[in-house]
Amino acid sequence: MPSPSDPVVSALRAAGCVFAEDEAELIRSTARTPDEVTAMVDRRVSGLPLEHVLGWAGFHGLRIAVEPGVFVPRRRTEFLVDQAVALARNVSVVVDLCCGSGAVGAALAASLGGPELHAADIDPAAVRCARRNVAPFGGRVHQGDLYAALPDILRGRVDVLAANVPYVPTDEVGLLPPEARDHEPLTALDGGADGLDILRRVADEAPRWLAPGGSLLVETSEPQAPLAVEAFARSGLIAGLAVSDELYANVVIGTMP
Repeated sequence: MPSPSDPVVSALRAAGCVFAEDEAELIRSTARTPDEVTAMVDRRVSGLPLEHVLGWAGFHGLRIAVEPGVFVPRRRTEFLVDQAVALARNVSVVVDLCCGSGAVGAALAASLGGPELHAADIDPAAVRCARRNVAPFGGRVHQGDLYAALPDILRGRVDVLAANVPYVPTDEVGLLPPEARDHEPLTALDGGADGLDILRRVADEAPRWLAPGGSLLVETSEPQAPLAVEAFARSGLIAGLAVSDELYANVVIGTMP
């Protein structure tokens, strides 16, 4: 662990990095030369998210490539992966919708023993990044608006449908930390007036894609959870809610009868 008097630590702390020692260690372990350390520290001090500086994020035991302009996977979303793995039995097809970097899809594929994996996102930068992350698992990534991106052959065949949809209400996007607000795409953050616009669209169409007994899992916030559960139930899914107080995570789960 770097010393608190370390110049890298001092620079990061002066820039407001709460975990300056940890970040300094990650930067030094990732950089290949002293000049690269300096360049990475400068980018971090300028406000770039640490994961964009490093070029990767740790997620569910994997190192996920993260490019500038792509949504950074959050640790709380590991709870969604855990819930999907706990539900899964004889999984053949997994879909990671609103995939961003493809972290959820990659983690599910790693945990479930190599199912057929598809991921989709509307953002070209996310699609490029996701292809790097799901390639080791034979995953395919499609670009487009939600289900419109997916091949029709998947209809009625999906065992696990994970959708880490944007769920920040439009009026609250400006309240997000600058790292998210200024460096992640708005399409990955803004969920509409009440934050549930995309979730409702995903829930409405899910029954056309899920296999019998298949599950849809979507992350949301605690205040939004009751309305999200209602949206799942209206779509014909058997709906429930899983909560992790430790990770501040709320995952709505809908199962196809």
